[in-house]
Amino acid sequence: PLLGGPLKVMIPENLTMEQVVEKNPLMELRGQYQPPNCWTRHHTAIVVPYYGQAQHLQHLLFHLHPFLQHQQLHYAIYVVNQVNNTAFNRGKLRNVGFWEAMQEEDWDWVFFHDVNLLPEDNRNLYICDIFSAHASVAIDKFNYKIVPCSCYLGGVFALRPVHYLKINGFPNTYWNWDREDNDIAARWGGLALGRPHLLFGRYHMLEDGLDHSHEQSPKSPGFLAEIQSRWQQDGVNSLGYTLLSKELQPLYTNLTVDITVPAPGTPVP
Repeated sequence: PLLGGPLKVMIPENLTMEQVVEKNPLMELRGQYQPPNCWTRHHTAIVVPYYGQAQHLQHLLFHLHPFLQHQQLHYAIYVVNQVNNTAFNRGKLRNVGFWEAMQEEDWDWVFFHDVNLLPEDNRNLYICDIFSAHASVAIDKFNYKIVPCSCYLGGVFALRPVHYLKINGFPNTYWNWDREDNDIAARWGGLALGRPHLLFGRYHMLEDGLDHSHEQSPKSPGFLAEIQSRWQQDGVNSLGYTLLSKELQPLYTNLTVDITVPAPGTPVP
């Protein structure tokens, strides 16, 4: 890998998607990249839940493609675009992204990546070896304070497919809340989890513009008991959605989905 350490996070004004495409001439269709001068052992899918944050997506792609290419990975980016006027459901979009990505290729691991987080050090490798991994261990908005993964597992993290299926993926039931990150931490329980060094796992957070006014505390009465009683029924095995379109863009695969009503005959993983 061509690793240089800390990165200067650039937020160009008036950035366009055309400029990001021009900056990445080696990209294959559907946002896939293969190192041109070496054979890579690492195959990484990136799933980005998306709900209309166009400027954030442009900045993420502008920053993330060079970051990943310096690590000499074989990778592809899947943007899961939620339509309709319902509240954002990040957990369900993550499930859709995982399911669609694994239909295309047998990825070693899947990184779930919030659209408003930009990595600050390319020694933060987007691989996870034998363990799954929590990559975004320190975020500038929170003064780089580490949040224990026992109560929160969100932002940017990777799951090996075998681990994802073992915990039944993400919950589908949280609308407009961040509780899915606490839910997934509870599902994860005592399983091993890798984390980068604090100096490597740093991220810059863009303001996401979403409504967090209805978020609830993960310590609310009965929260853990609720998870333990339903996680085997609420997850990838109960996923239903309608894939409205699949567009192979130069920088990513765009999956436009209706997650309110599954299409007739939609297979359940």
